[in-house]
Amino acid sequence: MTATPFRVAITADGASPDGSSIFGDLGLDRLTERGVEWQVLPRYLDPLPVDDLTGFHAVLSLGHTTFDAGSVCHLRDLQLIARFGAGFESVDLAACTRAGVAVTNTPDGVRRPLALAALTLVLSLAHNLPAKDRITRTGRWSDRSQYRGHGIDGKVLGIVGFGSVGADLAGLCLGLGFTVIGSNRSGQSTAATALGVALMEVDELLRVSDYVVLTASLNDDSRGMIDARRIALMKPDAYFVNVARGGLVDQRALTAALIDQRIAGAALDVFEVEPIASADALLCLDTVIVTPHSLPWTEEFTRDVSRSAIASILAVAAGETPHNLLNPEVLTTARWARTVAAPRRTI
Repeated sequence: MTATPFRVAITADGASPDGSSIFGDLGLDRLTERGVEWQVLPRYLDPLPVDDLTGFHAVLSLGHTTFDAGSVCHLRDLQLIARFGAGFESVDLAACTRAGVAVTNTPDGVRRPLALAALTLVLSLAHNLPAKDRITRTGRWSDRSQYRGHGIDGKVLGIVGFGSVGADLAGLCLGLGFTVIGSNRSGQSTAATALGVALMEVDELLRVSDYVVLTASLNDDSRGMIDARRIALMKPDAYFVNVARGGLVDQRALTAALIDQRIAGAALDVFEVEPIASADALLCLDTVIVTPHSLPWTEEFTRDVSRSAIASILAVAAGETPHNLLNPEVLTTARWARTVAAPRRTI
């Protein structure tokens, strides 16, 4: 009997039928070389109709497609959802576990690019880069003395959501002369201890930071965590940076604080609703830097994230446990044990 090839669906929110993507080369040739078939789905709907995923053993999710009990429990062939990136708030891990579906992400490939993106925004704010770019383009060279930066030496940089990205950012910033503090849910971090970073409650961090950088994960507990009350705790000369998820912040409250000059400025790569509306008040503010949820996207980002995601797919196709498994409980389910031993392996 000929074994059934392992088949991978690629979501159409970030790829074309030929496999080209908004991120660049995904390394899909590695799948082909190992006898794994792949196909970019012909349409993008959220959530994806069950019929669109029927017959696939894995999904490479390039965006934020929803996977919940209404979809995964009806897909008898599905074994893996491989997230291209670190975030997984659109995936119901409990439902996937019950359905015997593994879920992976790619934190190692995201860590350094995201930390560098945050640092880029911090330094742009510190040197008043947008204003200087603007006056140069509009022939206002003589106004340059009015747009001095603020510098960074001795400034306090507070990282909300001090995890792996936060630790990487802290290491970069400590070397530049920042005093770095952090906050996370557990109040503990071996990386923070090693770096000498003090952890504290979010409210206290907001009160004392000159730059607040948000690197937290989005979930039911963290959604809207930076609200009007917490924004009001920030110093009037402080700056806010978000490279994590727009849903972590009450964007209306942040906009109001910026308009009223209750904080000095902000730099945002993510927004509550994406894409941000062209008429949004945030886009009219000279004190705000905005980028289209892509600042970490570099050649290195695509290379490392792709390698990690493809490795997870190949591991499951070979009946092995993938790295960066978000729901390890799935390994004890009867369905997982049954499907990983199925005689259709091609690699």
